[in-house]
Amino acid sequence: MYGDPSTIRKILTELGDTWAVVGLSNNERRAAHGVAEVLQRYGKRIVPVHPKAETVHGEQGYPSLAAIPFPVDVVDVFVNSEQAGGIADEAVTVGAKAVWFQLGVVDEAAWDRVHDSGLAMVMDRCPAIEIPRLR
Repeated sequence: MYGDPSTIRKILTELGDTWAVVGLSNNERRAAHGVAEVLQRYGKRIVPVHPKAETVHGEQGYPSLAAIPFPVDVVDVFVNSEQAGGIADEAVTVGAKAVWFQLGVVDEAAWDRVHDSGLAMVMDRCPAIEIPRLR
């Protein structure tokens, strides 16, 4: 349900190439760092979102989704499940087209809210695993 193959394909191929990666920093040991690199390799523009607003993989970072001065297509969430729902709500507010919760990030109430808002959503999956499967 949370990783419907048609929704995964739609997010990765149809909904746009600008991905806000929430939780992305210069810490190379964090999963977000490697996943963002894979997204870039597959032609996605990554936008780091972290309180430190660091530049990561050559892309300017921002402290929040609301601080990004241009539209984002997908919000990729690398925060714990307790914080993820708030990020999903922000994604709806900023006009994203989709929300992607990473492996281990699950919030069923957020899932309902995002879907009720008309956005596509994937939960408990990783785009770095899914995108190579599309080829």
